Amino acid sequence: MRDLFDRILENKGPLGKWASQAEGYFVFPKLEGSISNRMKFQGKEVITWSINDYLGLANLPEVKKIDGDAAAEYGAAYPMGARMMSGHTDFHEQLEKELARFVKKQASYLLNFGYQGFMSVIDALVTKDDIIVYDVDAHACIIDGVRLHMGKRFTFQHNDVASLEKNLERATKLADQTGGGILVISEGVFGMRGEQGKLKEIVALKSKYNFRLLVDDAHGFGTLGKTGAGTGEEQGVQDDIDVYLATFAKSMASIGAFVAADQEIIDYLKYNLRSQMFAKSLPMVYVKGALKRLDMLRNMPELKAKLWENVNALQNGLKNRGFDIGGTNSCVTPVYLNGSIPEAMALVKDLRENYGIFCSIVVYPVIPKGLILLRMIPTATHTMKDIEETLDAFSAIRDRLENGTYKKLSAAVAAAMGE
Repeated sequence: MRDLFDRILENKGPLGKWASQAEGYFVFPKLEGSISNRMKFQGKEVITWSINDYLGLANLPEVKKIDGDAAAEYGAAYPMGARMMSGHTDFHEQLEKELARFVKKQASYLLNFGYQGFMSVIDALVTKDDIIVYDVDAHACIIDGVRLHMGKRFTFQHNDVASLEKNLERATKLADQTGGGILVISEGVFGMRGEQGKLKEIVALKSKYNFRLLVDDAHGFGTLGKTGAGTGEEQGVQDDIDVYLATFAKSMASIGAFVAADQEIIDYLKYNLRSQMFAKSLPMVYVKGALKRLDMLRNMPELKAKLWENVNALQNGLKNRGFDIGGTNSCVTPVYLNGSIPEAMALVKDLRENYGIFCSIVVYPVIPKGLILLRMIPTATHTMKDIEETLDAFSAIRDRLENGTYKKLSAAVAAAMGE
């Protein structure tokens, strides 16, 4: 018998093996200063493209005042206990009612975290007799939620409706045998690629197949749709999304999440959602803060308008300079380049040290080997000056990548890691 930890000591994992070279700089970096378009990284000012504060709410004085006042009045602990036991308040109920109205659903229920909540929602919605069909590029929280499922699950190719239908046929045959139902899961916006899920096309299949649709709209909530109600509103199918989930960690610049659906479904989840039944209630500072933020989403359309002005300027500028930004049709702006992980490290260091640009780097195993993805999140706080400086910097680093500069700079790292 081997020691349980032997495997861990021998194999750090595809990302963990880079820890000695990457930690503190490429992963677990420390951005300092007020959350905004420009922050400090290792003592230097950088243009930040990795903060999910889409509408620029995080540092607004009126938002910070609400958060501060709530903390002063209630502290960080109130209410104590789980919602079902002693953690329930009028403000929790008020926020749920207002969120439900905003996303055009009968009811909603608060979740402490989007990741944890989504896993638990999946677990609560299905039994071992049910079949899950989900997009292969789904977020990790969906994948982990599906792993909890004791029954069958099938993946369909990313945003491929023909692949989805093929798997719905398989799921239908199986469900006829088990006596179960079918749950289809997609994202409203896929957080790496920036592509909207094909919700309209998925909903159209309901006329042919009997399934329910669950959508994770973390990146669509507050950024898409006429009112900001999300991807379903953007595509005109919000009513046909059976269970809708979004987080406060993006447009709302806070912590928490919510699930919205018909009243009977929410009533069921309230009594069967283990992540909330056995966890402390969302603290009042976040509930009062979310009420203020939601009010701003509803009544300050200029925030979303400014966000999209910046999104369009950045994405059009990248395309005009010949960059590959994939099929994004959301705020998420991926830039695809060809190169190794060591080259990606050299490139990102150059961007940060010499051009003052801070964006997230994504490499294998999140994306295929040989690809480098620089993921950018435009916000309402960015300026045209930020965008022009960034476009110039990206043109410069692409030239250095293509002429082999980063390969030379990264040779020692690559050799040390056996790449």
